[in-house]
Amino acid sequence: MQRFGTLSFGHYGPLGGGRELSAADSMLQAIDLAQGMDELGVNGAYFRVHHFARQQASPMPLLAAIAARTRHIEVGTGVVDMRYENPLHLAEEAAAVDLISGGRLALGVSRGSPETVVRGYEAFGYTGSEDPRGADIARAHFDRFLEAVEGKGIAEADASSPFGGGASGLQRIEPYSPGLRSRIWWGAGNSDSAEWAGRRGVNLMSSTLLTEDRGMPFDELQAQQIQTFRTAWREAGHPGEPRTSVSRSIFPITTAEDELYFGGRQDGDGVGYIDGMRSTFGKTYAGTPDKLVEQLLRDAAIREADTLMLTIPSQLGVEFNLRLITAFAEHVAPSLGWEPANR
Repeated sequence: MQRFGTLSFGHYGPLGGGRELSAADSMLQAIDLAQGMDELGVNGAYFRVHHFARQQASPMPLLAAIAARTRHIEVGTGVVDMRYENPLHLAEEAAAVDLISGGRLALGVSRGSPETVVRGYEAFGYTGSEDPRGADIARAHFDRFLEAVEGKGIAEADASSPFGGGASGLQRIEPYSPGLRSRIWWGAGNSDSAEWAGRRGVNLMSSTLLTEDRGMPFDELQAQQIQTFRTAWREAGHPGEPRTSVSRSIFPITTAEDELYFGGRQDGDGVGYIDGMRSTFGKTYAGTPDKLVEQLLRDAAIREADTLMLTIPSQLGVEFNLRLITAFAEHVAPSLGWEPANR
């Protein structure tokens, strides 16, 4: 494990006891937490994206704010739902954030997660899908997005325009960030999707669930997914080594408060159905730091990936989360091979 960061679901809303976490609270706390993690040398702050829900939905302003307030930490998504996106607008925003951050954007995209509404992307104006989950829309948007990120010409210059400066031919979108293409990730839910990502030459994000079941432990199934991705990358002839990430729910227990929240959370893998597909769900890790080291060293997918994303309980606030992350950084991560980014 070369890098670790946090994956926030960005939940807000009622907390019980008359307390409320607003959308503004959620975003401002995310900025404060990222600053604290940057000082610790944590490698990344990544955010889930959900529409029609009390969660982060439009991440680019948040990522730009974090990038402007930090120096080292990678900012990113896990993942943007391409069914909802204008691909050229997303390419412009991504390039802007990448330039503001000095090349620290890790933009994860995919078909997206199960929704809280029925075919919500159609309300955004993206209709005509022949797939019940809109995968065809997501792939088409992704193809156009990659063309824009790669700097390909998109629209014909208007020779008569007083604002064109004599330009001719097809014009690329602006701003353009030359290194952004190498920092695009695809969130793959199964081995077929991972193989497709490898052929396309983008990095791989793998979550805490896979939409397949092969009768094996989750970590081994996920490790096979990563291997399939890397094989496809090599066979396609892409240069260099791609990045791979996995996410996990990991809670170091170092205080009585930690024990209260997470002491009974240790569980095993699960199998169920999501979006109509039989799926495998990864376990939750909760225990003392030495126990976690012992367990995580046996996790085949964590050994296989270069980046680990810790899902965090964002509704518990900055101080609590920073203490959890500090405990992981000081007492667990070094035993997995990690060194702080700011050294």
